[in-house]
Amino acid sequence: MSGFDFVYGVDFSGAKLAGLNAWVATVELSRKRLVALDRLGDLAGGDARGVALDHLSKMILGTERALWGMDFPFALPLEVVEARWKFADQLRWLRDQPDDAYAFGRSLCDVAVGRGHRMHVRRDTDKETKTPFDCYHYRIVCQTFYGMRDVLGVIHRSSGTMIAPFDPLPVAFERAVVEACPGSTLKRWGVPHNNYKQPAGGPLEAKRLKNRRIILERLRESVEISPTFLRKIQRNPGGDALDAVIAAAGAWESWQATDFEEIARHPRYKREGRIFA
Repeated sequence: MSGFDFVYGVDFSGAKLAGLNAWVATVELSRKRLVALDRLGDLAGGDARGVALDHLSKMILGTERALWGMDFPFALPLEVVEARWKFADQLRWLRDQPDDAYAFGRSLCDVAVGRGHRMHVRRDTDKETKTPFDCYHYRIVCQTFYGMRDVLGVIHRSSGTMIAPFDPLPVAFERAVVEACPGSTLKRWGVPHNNYKQPAGGPLEAKRLKNRRIILERLRESVEISPTFLRKIQRNPGGDALDAVIAAAGAWESWQATDFEEIARHPRYKREGRIFA
């Protein structure tokens, strides 16, 4: 189960120009070394969501002996889906939804309230890993919608692919795909989990530069990062490149520490997901 050669971290985007701010980090596990760090749009040859996510799906399916940590929710809380639905049912349902992630999120709020719950319901794994938002909050619903529909919906049940924790753990598989959350990993590490991103761009403010240095110091305990990649990370003010590397490191550490038999016994994980952070 630990026979991977590479772990990939993806800081995902569901925006119309998804390739613009989505990043992919590649860590070679034999040396625990970052060997590639690229903007998804550059890899795909275009930033448009359809182009970028299609390329990402093909990238995943083209890897062997690989673990993928993907920074978007893989499934919805049981409170807002049909009682008997499994993970595959959720993916089929999203495939038939109108192409409007925000309307989808609002509809889930209505379902939650109509069933006697709060408008925004967190999955068990969201509570356990202290994610910043529930998985259909307006700040993240595009990631959930397009990640589930256009990535997981494409790679699900493909030969050699295991999506944890939904798929039974087979004797052998070529690639495993897990839900990551850089913010949750930073909280587990006990380092700053906010004020390291600068969405407005430009030179990093002092407090963001300080927090980023603290994060990088801890990250380099897990992953060797060359000066070239450090410069690329520091020149990306939004923190997306950094988040991709954190997603890789967090997913790998969590995978190693996971008791998969315990996951199989959990009443909710196999239907609403579990974060590897």
